Amino acid sequence: MELRQLEYFVAVVEEANFTRAAEREFVAQPAVSAQIARLEREVGQPLLDRTRREVRPTAAGQAMLPYARAALAAVADARAAVDEVASLIRGSVAIGTVTAHDVDMPGLLADFHRAHPHVDVTLGTDDTAGLVEGVQSGRLDAVIISVGPDALPDGLDGVVVTDEPIVGAVAVDDEWASRHAITLADLVERTVIALPGGTGIRRQLDSACAAAGLSVRVALEASTPSAIADFAERGLGVAVLPRMVATARAGLHPLPITPPLRARLVFAWRAHGPMSPAARELAGMARDRLGVGTVA
Repeated sequence: MELRQLEYFVAVVEEANFTRAAEREFVAQPAVSAQIARLEREVGQPLLDRTRREVRPTAAGQAMLPYARAALAAVADARAAVDEVASLIRGSVAIGTVTAHDVDMPGLLADFHRAHPHVDVTLGTDDTAGLVEGVQSGRLDAVIISVGPDALPDGLDGVVVTDEPIVGAVAVDDEWASRHAITLADLVERTVIALPGGTGIRRQLDSACAAAGLSVRVALEASTPSAIADFAERGLGVAVLPRMVATARAGLHPLPITPPLRARLVFAWRAHGPMSPAARELAGMARDRLGVGTVA
């Protein structure tokens, strides 16, 4: 007994006509007749009375009709249940971020959790170099990294989430507090406070100085822009940090740098290779909700 035989049988009963039943099932009328004849041979009883203008079920057909309908309904329910399970996103997502950023990760993750409560999310921190290695190797699904004006590292795709100038900053009572801007060459004269090597902003500072043939002395390093700002506020030197951090501190005087440097944060993921449905969904949500531009 085949599913299509039951479908054709119910269709003929409901349409009271073989031709209309065939049109309803999008098949030729002889196919409907042949399948129902096979069904009747299998059950050993005629199921349809074909002697009238309108086809009617026989007593055996009437007895079989509710079971045929129930079988078709059960199959439809089974398909719906499978489709529902397939549409659920489960699993886990591992995200890494630089230690300090102006990105609403709590808001993004809260929205993601509401949409996909069966996905476990882990969040860790590292410098940009470590995060890039993590997402390239598959250890991390997505990362927030600090990048320069050049393209993303090999194998990554992403969306820019913040883009702002990198500035110098000194205490408000510093000798440079009356200045309106500084050059990279000016930094040679002072003690510089910066993020550790390997971080995005530090790489840009080091690359710009090397291109200009300058040797800037980074005498103090701290793991976050906030800690750098703390050192500068206490008069320990010139901090190199994102403008938003400098302008948020009443005790700091921001100094634009020439030639200009920019700090870009990018939400990035693997451009190729396997990616879980949960990770794909998070990447799409980040693109829609956090993105302010495309990666050059």
